[in-house]
Amino acid sequence: MNKWTELSVEYANQRSYLDDLFQVYPTIPDGIREINNEIWNNVEKAFNKKDNYLLIQELLRLDLFPIKDSYVAYLKRDNTSIDRNPKTINRICGRLYEMGLDKIFERCSEPKETNRQIGPMFRDWLRNKSLGVIPVGIDEFVANNDDAVLDGGDNLMMQFAKDELNYNHPKGLDFVARFNGKYVIGEAKFLTDFGGHQNAQFADAINTIEAPNVKAEKIAILDGVLYIKGNNKMYKSITETYKNYNIMSSLVLREYLYQL
Repeated sequence: MNKWTELSVEYANQRSYLDDLFQVYPTIPDGIREINNEIWNNVEKAFNKKDNYLLIQELLRLDLFPIKDSYVAYLKRDNTSIDRNPKTINRICGRLYEMGLDKIFERCSEPKETNRQIGPMFRDWLRNKSLGVIPVGIDEFVANNDDAVLDGGDNLMMQFAKDELNYNHPKGLDFVARFNGKYVIGEAKFLTDFGGHQNAQFADAINTIEAPNVKAEKIAILDGVLYIKGNNKMYKSITETYKNYNIMSSLVLREYLYQL
């Protein structure tokens, strides 16, 4: 098994892994969503008058529609479809009336899902000088050969890696750095569970490592359930199929970088 993967597994199983990981991914749900007062007043009026079309139109103006329904996204993207599909509108409104205004407000003001907040957290952690250096913009990054972490969005990092490191994979990057004169690129993921979307996230990180002919060290900065020992697919993948890949927790990343 790769040394850094092994260290990550040991960390996750023998130390206060989750407590320490909270420094990287402080997944505290946001407060309730702000509801526009004007829109909500219109919602109340439409609800009380049983004006189905106005009720749907106003609720679609909010960030979060109060019920999950496969047809809502279509209505939101094509407002003209509201007038043309009365049976669909009546069906959805029937559910809304059953819920009542209090429940509708509660649903519309729910916090964002935690997994939608995770993306920027890794970069925020980097900006706290967690790796011993403060990330810098592209101009400062290319100005010398000092140890540095590039601060920028996915596209900026991908463009730099394409122009300078022969990175031609069509996937953005979460991490571009230079330590001891060696460039390092990678993706960072917090895999909160097994299956579905999380498997796709894992596959994305692996695909980045497998990008050919890149003039840099390629790593996958992965955290979460993949380090739980057992017969789960992710653990078997990192300890067998991809045992020679640089897969590691963000909590051992600093040690990896300074030994390059």
